Amino acid sequence: MPTMAKTVLVINSGSSSIKYQLVDLESGEGIASGLVEKIGEPVDGHYKHEYNGEKHELEEPIHDHEQGLKRVLGFFDEFGPKLSDAGIVAVGHRVVQGGSIFPQPALVTDKTINQVKDLAVLAPLHNGPEAKGAEVMRALLPDVPQVFVFDSSFFFQLPKASSTYALNKEVADQYHIRRYGAHGTSHEFISSVVPSVIGKPAEGLKQIVLHVGNGASASAEISGKPIETSMGLTPLEGLVMGGRTGDIDPAVVFHLIRNAHMSVDELDTLFNKRSGMMGMTGYGDLREVHRLVAEGNEDAKLALDVYVHRIVGYIGNYTAQLGGVDVITFTAGVGENDDVVRKMVCDKLAPFGVKLDEEKNATRSKEPRIISTPDSSVTICVIPTNEELAIARKSAAIAEAGEDYYGAKVA
Repeated sequence: MPTMAKTVLVINSGSSSIKYQLVDLESGEGIASGLVEKIGEPVDGHYKHEYNGEKHELEEPIHDHEQGLKRVLGFFDEFGPKLSDAGIVAVGHRVVQGGSIFPQPALVTDKTINQVKDLAVLAPLHNGPEAKGAEVMRALLPDVPQVFVFDSSFFFQLPKASSTYALNKEVADQYHIRRYGAHGTSHEFISSVVPSVIGKPAEGLKQIVLHVGNGASASAEISGKPIETSMGLTPLEGLVMGGRTGDIDPAVVFHLIRNAHMSVDELDTLFNKRSGMMGMTGYGDLREVHRLVAEGNEDAKLALDVYVHRIVGYIGNYTAQLGGVDVITFTAGVGENDDVVRKMVCDKLAPFGVKLDEEKNATRSKEPRIISTPDSSVTICVIPTNEELAIARKSAAIAEAGEDYYGAKVA
C-alpha cells in the first residue's frame, strides 16, 4: 500500500483490556482500531481488529498484556495496515493519573515508567496497566518514540481555590491530596473545538463541558483554560455515574465501617462499582434505565431525576464561578446520544432563558452541532469527543521535540 500521512498508534491499557486506534494526523480519522478483552482471566480472551470496513475477531486465552500486544501487532501485519508502511511517528499511551509530576505529556523512559507506576497509589485501577502497556510496546517497537499523555494534565492548571481541599494541610501535603480531575484529554479537546463550532473567538468565551458517559464529569473554562472540574483526587467525586456514587458525605464511610463492619476494599467496590445508576436501578446503562422508566419503574424514575439533578447543580455552580456562561456542551456516550437526558437538563434551565430546538435535539448525528434555538440565552452544543485524536496530536508533538521537550518542560 502507498505510504500514508503521519500516524500515531494510540493505546489505552486497562487492567484486563486494551483499546487501540491508529490515527491519521492529517485527517484526524481513525484508520484502524481494535480491542483486547479478558486479559489474565481464566476464560478465553477476545480480540477485535477493524480496518478498511472489515472486522477480524479471535478468541484464545490471553495470559498478559505482552501476549495481547504482540497479537495486536500481528493483526496489523496480517490484516493491515502494515505499521512499517503507515508513517507511524509515535505510540501514545493514555494515563489516567500524572499527579503533580506530569503537568505535560512525557516521553516514555525507564524513569517515567517508574514514576507512572508510583502514581498508581492515586489511580490503582489504571496506572499500573498503563505503565505495563508502555513498557511492552517500547520493547516491541523500539525504534518508535513512545509517549505518555495524562488525563490529569489539563486540570493541573486549575486555580488553587478549586484544586485545594479544606483538609489538614500537613496531611494533604504529605499524601499529595488535592483535586486532580480526570477526563482532561476530552475536556481539553471539546473546549478547544467549541469556538469553531459556534463561530465565536476563544478569548473570553465562558463554557461548561459535560462529559457524560459511564464515567461522568463536568468542567468550566474561560478562554480555554479550566477553572473548575467535578472529579477530584480520584474519578469518584462529582456527577452520578454508571457505577459510582459521585458526591457523597464522607461520613457515610465512617457510618458503614462502624455499623455494617465493611472493609476498605468492600467500601471501594460499593462506591465505585455497585452504586450510581447500577446501585439504584440494577443497570449502569442509561438505555436500560429509560426502558424501566417507560415501564413505570419508580426506582428508575428517581435514579434519572437524581442523575439530572446533579448535572443541573454543577451547571448552576459553574455559571456562578464563571460569572455567566456562553455555551454548554454535551459529549461522551450519554451526552452525545441521549436526547432525553439533554432535554431534562435544558428544561431545568428554561427559566434562565435556555431554549432547546426540540427537533435538532432529537436528531441522531455524529457531527458537532448546535441544538439550541438562535434566541437561547446560552448556546447548547453536542460535540462528539475524540480523545484518541487529542492523544495522537500531543504524542506527535512530543515525539518530534524529543528529549528537548521533556527536559525543558518537566525536568
